[in-house]
Amino acid sequence: MSKEASDVDRFLALVAAAQGKDVGLTSTQAGLLVAAELGIAHDSRAFARMLGIAHSLVLRELNVLAEREGVLQIVKRDLRTMRVHYTLPPRGEV
Repeated sequence: MSKEASDVDRFLALVAAAQGKDVGLTSTQAGLLVAAELGIAHDSRAFARMLGIAHSLVLRELNVLAEREGVLQIVKRDLRTMRVHYTLPPRGEV
């Protein structure tokens, strides 16, 4: 198995584990959280490109997560590109 396939398998396993901990998470929402935790993506456009999905879908899921207290923090919005930068709150605050 190639390293890339192994990385994808690990990512998908972590997404499934996140959904197992919080059954209210969609796979995209869980993916956003895992990507931030692993340092893979910290903005909506990078995440959308990484997974090959529409940026508008990522924005919708990111906004749903932002409405939940203590899940993630929006740190910057780029009005021109619609890119949203986000981060996870420090572990002690969750």
